[in-house]
Amino acid sequence: MEQFEPPQSLEILLDRISHQRDSLPKRLRQCADFIVQNMNDVAFSTVAQISEKAEVQPSAVMRFCQVMGFGGYSDMQKLVRQNIQPKMPDYSERIQNLRHSGDDSPTAILAEFVEAGRQSLEQLSASVNTASLEQSVELLSNAKLIHIMGLRRAYPVASYLSYAFEKLNVPNILHAGSGRLSHTQAMREGDVLIAISFAPYSPETLELADEAVRRGVPVIVLSDSASIPLKAVSFVPLIVSEIDFGAFRTLSATLSLAISLAVAVGARRSE
Repeated sequence: MEQFEPPQSLEILLDRISHQRDSLPKRLRQCADFIVQNMNDVAFSTVAQISEKAEVQPSAVMRFCQVMGFGGYSDMQKLVRQNIQPKMPDYSERIQNLRHSGDDSPTAILAEFVEAGRQSLEQLSASVNTASLEQSVELLSNAKLIHIMGLRRAYPVASYLSYAFEKLNVPNILHAGSGRLSHTQAMREGDVLIAISFAPYSPETLELADEAVRRGVPVIVLSDSASIPLKAVSFVPLIVSEIDFGAFRTLSATLSLAISLAVAVGARRSE
């Protein structure tokens, strides 16, 4: 079996699991599926606890870590912990925190959000995975129909993407969840799904992404963490994180990535 260097990011680990899963022995595949779906457990549980929950021997968990390039379980756990999103305070708490932090005038708040947006954009430019971006553009350029879903904070990104694709004459459908209708049956071979979700993740979006994989429809996940809890391990990750101000997060970098994706697809389709 191929020997790997230790993964330097959670994104690399998940990509490695996705590519190696089908070639793993049965018990290691069991470990792979459990770990991808339960990153929070991995971050704070022992080997014994993980092996019990995954219904494998502790030795299988250790062997899985080694196959993925780690020296042991603690190395993988450390990497996962670095990427776990802390619980965000509710909105009333955020407002209270702003008041206690000092100047809460409209001008001061605007200046803080502009600065957070600037930092988010610089971080996106430095950290974007160019291989995943290219793969996403290639998939979407050849798609018969592009499905897009993002709810709550992700909804503005999803609707903007749908609008941009519409103006670029790229066939797409926005799954908005209105009337609790998922339009799952509309997904066909040759289509592609863009699933947009941020922690805490929308279960409706995750369910649609898992269903798309079951139907053989490629999935592109736009999220703030590579540890998004999908049951399926086969997806293209586009990871973008936003710098927050007072625990409020804008969509500056996320929308920039979204419009870049749409324009690149429109340009390639017109070639």
